[in-house]
Amino acid sequence: MAPPMWCLPRYWVKKMGFCRWARQRQGEATGGLFDSNDGETRKGRVMDLSIISHQNPSVSAIETSPSELPTVDFSPSEIVRHQTAHWRGVQVETVQIISHEHFEYSFKQQRHLLIAVEQGVRYDGETLVEGLPASTVRNYSHKLILVPAGRRIFGTQNPRLLTRSICLYIDPQAVPVDPDLGFAEADLQPRLLFEDSSLWQTVLKLKAQIGSAEPGDRMYAEALGGLLAHELLRLQGATPASRPANRGGLAGWQQRRAIDFMEEHLAEDISLNVLADLVRLSPYHFLRSFKRSFGEPPHRYWTGRRIERAKALLANPRASITQIAFDVGFSGTSAFSATFHRITGQTPTDYRRRLE
Repeated sequence: MAPPMWCLPRYWVKKMGFCRWARQRQGEATGGLFDSNDGETRKGRVMDLSIISHQNPSVSAIETSPSELPTVDFSPSEIVRHQTAHWRGVQVETVQIISHEHFEYSFKQQRHLLIAVEQGVRYDGETLVEGLPASTVRNYSHKLILVPAGRRIFGTQNPRLLTRSICLYIDPQAVPVDPDLGFAEADLQPRLLFEDSSLWQTVLKLKAQIGSAEPGDRMYAEALGGLLAHELLRLQGATPASRPANRGGLAGWQQRRAIDFMEEHLAEDISLNVLADLVRLSPYHFLRSFKRSFGEPPHRYWTGRRIERAKALLANPRASITQIAFDVGFSGTSAFSATFHRITGQTPTDYRRRLE
């Protein structure tokens, strides 16, 4: 069966010529991706699809590294601002369009792409996901787009409101999820401009972890990555029956091993996978069993233990609050003070004064 033909707007064929369009289909030219802004329609302007977008030096980037994989390409690239964070198997990128000019976008990789459009309104344009009919919906705010690994998304638009979106790039082979769920082998189907409240909330929780320096956040983000994979399987109606878990939570030896390890490495930032391997469980089963055993997830328990140790150190009037913050694993005084106040209802200084 011959591969499906992509139908492009007539003005592209006229202005770009068939040859450029053919080169673009072969991957020799790449467009940019996304939808929406706030401004006037700019007619007659066509972006050169040979432009490969790159991260603008003025773009705000968080936790970026040379090992980051390709993300959605925008053309022109200078109209986009990014913030990025990456954990095992999941990379999260916030995308903010800062200009009202016409733009295009494109993405195709061996990773799943989930897009949450927080704000998206356009005068005209279309969004195409390989395998689905094109959408020309003008207002698609608070909608989700799922592009499975190996499929292509492509779009163009004249924006009316400045687009704000969250892109999640999911490596099906690396995301920390129970292997019994079969996420790496799942044949996810594309979906265009749909709604799902559970999936949306998980995306927002991952977005909130970008740039966070609070101890235990990496562990929490990795757990959210596993939850995201589980939500995508549920969305497809493809969640298989998993191995029976210990309904009572962690076994006694597992509890002792996990807690002893936490106490010995209280000031360190340890991943969920390390703890799970320690008690011979998958990250998914460990997270669920730990919560059943202790009434809270590992990252909250870990933070609570750090605060308890900080209380003991605050009894020494010669120890500075900054040094105590570092000793219990916080990146600085502000993060320590905020967490201490959230858990105890008072600042470290007030707590010390009460002791005195």
